[in-house]
Amino acid sequence: MTAASAPPPAAQSPVDRQAFVRTTLDLGDVLLRPWGPWAAEPQSEVLDGLVAAAADPLIALWNPLATVDRTAATAWLDARDQGWERGAGAAFAVLAADGALLGGVSVRWVDRADGLAMTAYWTLPGARGRGVAARATAAVTDWAFATAGARRIEIAHAVGNEPSCRLALRCGYPAEGTLRDSHLFGDGAYHDEHLHARLAGDPAPAGLAPEATAYTTVTSG
Repeated sequence: MTAASAPPPAAQSPVDRQAFVRTTLDLGDVLLRPWGPWAAEPQSEVLDGLVAAAADPLIALWNPLATVDRTAATAWLDARDQGWERGAGAAFAVLAADGALLGGVSVRWVDRADGLAMTAYWTLPGARGRGVAARATAAVTDWAFATAGARRIEIAHAVGNEPSCRLALRCGYPAEGTLRDSHLFGDGAYHDEHLHARLAGDPAPAGLAPEATAYTTVTSG
C-alpha cells in the first residue's frame, strides 16, 4: 500500500499576489511612512499637520482632505490604515528628517486583478518647489511596480492644475489625453482632467532613480 500523496498547494490568485504590504520608504532626507495610528499619538504633531493641510486653499481645491479637525483626521487615518490591512491602498505620510509633515502620497488599486492602479499626492506649502512630491511619487511608483505586481499606474489631475502636470511628466508619466468633466473638485464643479500613465516596463525618470530608495517592510502603522 502506498502512502497518499499530499494535495498540491492551492493556486495563488492574481489578487493574492497584488497586495500593498505596509512598507517604509527611506529617501535619505525624506521618509515615506505608512499612515496609521502612530500619527494620532499625543506626542505626534502630524495630526495637526493634517488639519492644516485640509485648510490649505490649493489642497482644498485639487485634493480635498476629510481632516478638518482632529476627530475627522483620526477617522481619516483609520481609513488609510484599513486600506493597508486589505492590501488595496498604500497611503504614506511624507516626513522630513525631523518628523515634520511635508505631505502625502498614495497608490490604490483601480482594478486589482488587472494590475491597474492610480497614484495621488499633495504637499503642504512649505514643502512646495523643492521636488519633494516628485521624489515621493517616483519612489512609490517604483515600489508598487517592484513589490505589488502593478502593471499600469495612472495619474489624473485637473487641467488647471499645472504643477501636477509637470510633476507627472517628471515622474515618467506621459500624457495620454483629456477626460472631459471627469471629476468633482473642491470648488463644487466638474473639471476636465489630463490622464497620464506609466507602465511597469517604462524607463525610470532621469534623476529620480529607484536605487536611491531603501525599502523597509513594517508590521504596523
